[in-house]
Amino acid sequence: MYDNMVDVLIYLFENYMSGEAMPPEEHGELEEELTSAGFTNNEVAQALTWLDDLAQRMEHSDDRPHDHGAMRIYTTAEETKLDLEARGLLLFLEQNGILDPLSRELVIDRAIAIEQAAVSTDELKWVVLLVLMNRPGQEDAFTQMEELIYGDEPAYLH
Repeated sequence: MYDNMVDVLIYLFENYMSGEAMPPEEHGELEEELTSAGFTNNEVAQALTWLDDLAQRMEHSDDRPHDHGAMRIYTTAEETKLDLEARGLLLFLEQNGILDPLSRELVIDRAIAIEQAAVSTDELKWVVLLVLMNRPGQEDAFTQMEELIYGDEPAYLH
């Protein structure tokens, strides 16, 4: 058994989104495969809804330039969901050109949408990867993030 919905997202990325295999065309077949892999129906439904919401937000995202010198102030709810280390990771990724302001906001939105009390730094890295994968023109940032996730190097130094 897996722990949460993020595990479903990781499974889908590693098995289908990385490019080689195609997911089953029928929605029911995909759900059946995921439950056979050990995920609960609730986790599967949450993950698929999360991905649908991400796709919808990508269609309606604003590509206007944002002020790269602006400071992001987190709401209390965001601070509760994303601890200091997670917020530090987002700042690190933005300062190093992996996240632009729009991508950062999409990542925060998708992290908040995860139905659990807090999102770990490792889970947040996957959220970043999935957001970047779905943003046209962010291929280099996606590759850098993939290296941070799969590489042996720590993501950043404290």
